[in-house]
Amino acid sequence: MSHKLNLSCCTSALVELRSFLQLSLKTYGFSEVDRHQLILAVEEVCANLIIHSHACNPKELIYLEVKELKKKLSIEITDKGDAFNLLEYEVPDLKKVIEEKRKGGIGILLVKKIMDEIEFESKNGENTCRLIKNFPPSFEP
Repeated sequence: MSHKLNLSCCTSALVELRSFLQLSLKTYGFSEVDRHQLILAVEEVCANLIIHSHACNPKELIYLEVKELKKKLSIEITDKGDAFNLLEYEVPDLKKVIEEKRKGGIGILLVKKIMDEIEFESKNGENTCRLIKNFPPSFEP
């Protein structure tokens, strides 16, 4: 089973993203807490792409696909913006973030803590970030 969404690169589209994910994730046996965490992780990646890679240009799109792998859920986020490799991101020192009372900068840290695997590839001007979460042990696809 697969669910797909084309998302406009404007921050107001994040409401549509959350609704899409809430519906898509219900069928996979995740707890409500896990679903909220998954939505948070995907929203963080998409918000960063919208703001930093696409400068909130609503004419540009991000493509999402939620799909079942054998014992895992894969959420593929594909775009044609400036590449940002989540795997090369250096986690900020949380003590410094707190001391400086800095807003932002820790969303990617959350994504890395929530997801079981993260894959990134960039090919022919197209970037794909694959967020992977293991199904709960009780889930039977």
